[in-house]
Amino acid sequence: MYQTIDDFENVFFIGVAGTGMSAIAQYLAGIGKQVSGSDRYFVEGELNDTRDKLEIEGIKCFLQNGDGIDENTQLVVVSTAIEDSVYEVQKAKQLSIPVIKRSALLALIANSKRTIAVGGTSGKSTTSAMLYDIMEFAGFNPSVISGAGLVNIIKKGKIGNAIVGNGDWLIIEADESDGSIVGYTPEVGLLLNIDKDHQEIDELISIFSTFKKNTKSLFIVNQNNKLAASLSADVANDFSSNPYSNVGFTSADFSQNGMTIQFSINDTPFALNTIGKHNMENALAAVAVAAQLGISLETCSKGIAQYEGIHRRHQLLGKKNGVYVIDDYGHNPVKCAASIDACQQIAPKVIAWFQPHGYGPTRFLKNDFIHEFIQVLRDEDEIWMSEIFYAGGSAVKDISANDLIVEIKNADKQAFFAENRDEFLEKVRPHLTNDCVLLLMGARDPSLDAFSKSIWEKL
Repeated sequence: MYQTIDDFENVFFIGVAGTGMSAIAQYLAGIGKQVSGSDRYFVEGELNDTRDKLEIEGIKCFLQNGDGIDENTQLVVVSTAIEDSVYEVQKAKQLSIPVIKRSALLALIANSKRTIAVGGTSGKSTTSAMLYDIMEFAGFNPSVISGAGLVNIIKKGKIGNAIVGNGDWLIIEADESDGSIVGYTPEVGLLLNIDKDHQEIDELISIFSTFKKNTKSLFIVNQNNKLAASLSADVANDFSSNPYSNVGFTSADFSQNGMTIQFSINDTPFALNTIGKHNMENALAAVAVAAQLGISLETCSKGIAQYEGIHRRHQLLGKKNGVYVIDDYGHNPVKCAASIDACQQIAPKVIAWFQPHGYGPTRFLKNDFIHEFIQVLRDEDEIWMSEIFYAGGSAVKDISANDLIVEIKNADKQAFFAENRDEFLEKVRPHLTNDCVLLLMGARDPSLDAFSKSIWEKL
């Protein structure tokens, strides 16, 4: 097996349209590798925006039928969703081509740079993007491999989730959901939070403890999150949104005015075009890293002011007839509650729609979702759900999104079930006012982007 990214030139991605896979594919193409890939969403004769943007970057795209793999292919990359039974995997093995997981390839890439790995159960994409903007403004010219597209890069006609800079530093997201975070040995490790998500808390603590152990130089944690704080290496490097906390970096004076927030970090004023206290905390995390790389707080403030957001993270699609439409990737209980809370500062009524993903994850987090929604919803707010997104496989379908709705409704909250999401807009129309937020939340379903845009267009 290859030991460095200098050991191969021709690499093929199975499932190249996925967010994580496309980011690495673009990065490798950006450093001069010969990159190609296939995806089950590529259909002959059908337009595919992701395929078009990959090919603009020099990545040749194929149908998922094996045509893209031949004797010139030196490495085949698969995501955790690609099983060994897939024909292309079998073909690679028949040709004696090494097959590795995406996370293993990302580890090789990370070892080739001075890497900052951003970990935690939520906020990784946002924090990575904010840190990128600060470091870019400060002249570091970093690279980034992200889990979501940066809006300022998307505006240039790109997917936006990978950037190749000419500096020494690389910012990556370190994913705990599949355990791949334990395979990285970054120079700087950043731990944002630990909340129940894909695994039980004990398992998450074990995973993030290994992340800490593998970090070479500087490990920074959020002291405002009790579980993350338990893994602190040195409080002088840490951050907290509690201004009275005895740590290196604290924030204070938070305020939100519409779609903008203001706050201070160590008495230096900051302003951002985004919403929510959780985004102040994300910004604080980015600044805690940047400051310890030698970037002044004043430069951090100017750099982060350039932040334009990331795709599907509190992305404002527009305002029509008094209704703000906001698209968000919120998918775990804490993140969904934080998303609703942020929108409550915009208008007197929030109507949140949520599509859970996966029967197993929904079953695992059922009680946590119910608790968080009950706690955050005001009397005038509403929560709507459509049926659980099913991505295939052998999942046991013994739970429905309506099971959550029933229990939330039993707690005297306004909760509604629209089984078929295509019927949601017409059902919710009578509930819309001329001063409210329509918040659309969900993850993992590649059609959610188009769904949210259709809601906005038809509103």
